[in-house]
Amino acid sequence: MKIFHLFTKILDFITKYLKVFIFLLVVGLIFTPKDDLPKQDANVARINLYGTILQSDTFLEELEKIEQNPKIQGILLVIDSPGGAIAPSVEISEAIKRIHTKIPVVAYAQGTMASGSYLAGVWADSIVANRGALLGSIGVIINGADISELAEKLGIKPQTLKAGIYKEAGTFMRKWNPQEEAMLKDLVEEQYKMFVQEVTLARKISLQEEPNFAQGRILSANNALKFKLIDKIGSLYDAQELLFIKANIQNPKWHKEEKDKIEIYLEKIFGDNIALGVQNGIALALEQLSKIWLKGN
Repeated sequence: MKIFHLFTKILDFITKYLKVFIFLLVVGLIFTPKDDLPKQDANVARINLYGTILQSDTFLEELEKIEQNPKIQGILLVIDSPGGAIAPSVEISEAIKRIHTKIPVVAYAQGTMASGSYLAGVWADSIVANRGALLGSIGVIINGADISELAEKLGIKPQTLKAGIYKEAGTFMRKWNPQEEAMLKDLVEEQYKMFVQEVTLARKISLQEEPNFAQGRILSANNALKFKLIDKIGSLYDAQELLFIKANIQNPKWHKEEKDKIEIYLEKIFGDNIALGVQNGIALALEQLSKIWLKGN
C-alpha cells in the first residue's frame, strides 16, 4: 500500500507541474533567437564520440551530413569513450577510413580512447591525446556467468529446445561445455586479429610490436606515443591547430550541427546530454498519452 501511495503522489506531482513545464517550453521556443541556428558558411567541423558505443546510426548520420557539405575542409573527431560493441565501432572506423582520403581528419583523445573507440578513430590522419588520456585496450572480450546454483535455490528450472550444438553457447544457465568454450575462444581470437591488423595498417606499426601496444593493455598518453598509437600529446587547442594546418584553413569557421528549436532551448537549460534525454522523454510521454487517448475513444 505504501508503494501504491508513493506512486500516486509521483503521478500527482507530474500532473500538477506538467502544464507549467509545457508552458515554459512553448514560451522558450517562441523567444529563442534565430541567431542560435547554425550558419551555413562553415569550413571545418567537429564531431564528438562520447560514451559507450552501442550503435553507430546517429553518429554516422551526423558524419554523413558533414561529409556531404562541400564547404567542409577538415573534421575534428573528439573522442571520450571506453569503447563498446565491435560491429558499430567497425562501422565508424570504416567511415573515417573513407572520409580521410577526401579531407583531413584529426582525432583528439579527450579522456578515454580505448578498445572500440580507439578502433573507431584509428584511421584519422593524426591522433592527438590529452596528457591525462587513457588509450589502447586493444583486445576483445566475451563475458558470461554460470548462475545455475542461484537458479536452483530460487526454484528456477530452465527448459531449452535447440537445433545446433552451439546454439546455446554463452548461456548463463549452466557451465559452458568444452565445444562451446572452444568456439567462443576462436571467435574472440578472430576478432582480435582483425583489430590488431587494422591498427598496424592504419598506424603503420610492425606486427612484431603487438605484445607492446595490444594484448588489452591500457596505456598512458606517454606510452601510447612511445608505441605509435598517437602522433602527439597536446590539448584540444593543439588538435584544432593541427587540423587547420593539414586542411590549409586560414580563417576557420566551425560547422554547427543542425538542431531544431526544441533541442536548442533544452540545451540552454540542461546542457547537451540531459537535453537529449529530456527531449526523448517528452516524445515518449506524448506517445504514451496518445495511446491512452486513443484507447479511451
